[in-house]
Amino acid sequence: MSNKIIDREKIVLTEQQQKMVLSGWGKEAFENSVVEKISYLSDGLRVTGYIAYPKDDTQKFPCVIWCRGGIGNAGAIDKFTARGIFGQIASWGYCVFATQYRGNDGGEGNDDFGGDDLNDVLNLIPLADEIPQANKDIWGIEGWSRGGMMTYLTLTRTNIFKAAVVIGGIANLRCNSDESKFMRRLYEHTMGKYGEEEFKQKCESRSIINFPEKLSQNTPLLMIHGNLDNRVLPHDSLDLSSELIDLKRTFRLIMLEGGDHFLKTHRKEVDDFRKSWFDKYLKL
Repeated sequence: MSNKIIDREKIVLTEQQQKMVLSGWGKEAFENSVVEKISYLSDGLRVTGYIAYPKDDTQKFPCVIWCRGGIGNAGAIDKFTARGIFGQIASWGYCVFATQYRGNDGGEGNDDFGGDDLNDVLNLIPLADEIPQANKDIWGIEGWSRGGMMTYLTLTRTNIFKAAVVIGGIANLRCNSDESKFMRRLYEHTMGKYGEEEFKQKCESRSIINFPEKLSQNTPLLMIHGNLDNRVLPHDSLDLSSELIDLKRTFRLIMLEGGDHFLKTHRKEVDDFRKSWFDKYLKL
């Protein structure tokens, strides 16, 4: 893959937004990192996303791909949120690469929800060539919700990742519109394009629970899920864990009591779990 960054622009916040980032993500996330909005080529399409990296340019840092949740532009990451989320990970000592997926946030193409848009994740990897601080030999990956599904599917295509983190990740698209609000939105977003049988086949082909053995054997996996999640059912992570036990894979499952899909009341401990997992496997 020879894709490179087409455009890049450092994110500049208003004074009020800066105060909000400092309050929400901390001083180090704001002062010790640079976050840029970018566009890059993926399968010939111009796709938008973000990069973030430590301000320290005297050493190399491991790379982390971050996969967003949502469908279409619902769930897209705005500049303010990017400055906080990706600035925080960069302040931990990582170079971050994130995609909005094709067709979103002004990008070309159509969001395929785990189809061809998986290439938008993989095509972030060569962008590290243009970040002087990036250690291109060490990669991790993280995904939330739909981004968890994208992470699982990416892990069936490559063994480059030395660690993976999935929070509230979709492991089983049950194709039941009455299951949750999220599944109803998925039906509304997709049924205009596909008939019932084709839609069911696509759901099955994107559900890692149907082929867990294809996950990279070299990637330790941390799964975090709230046990009151009513958008992506907790059983997605529980059922996948059972399969991983049978496969004797390296993984950890953390179920957070009282946690909803966004785990807002568990934010500090979720951040600690994520950072600890990446530090354990990426900073050897």
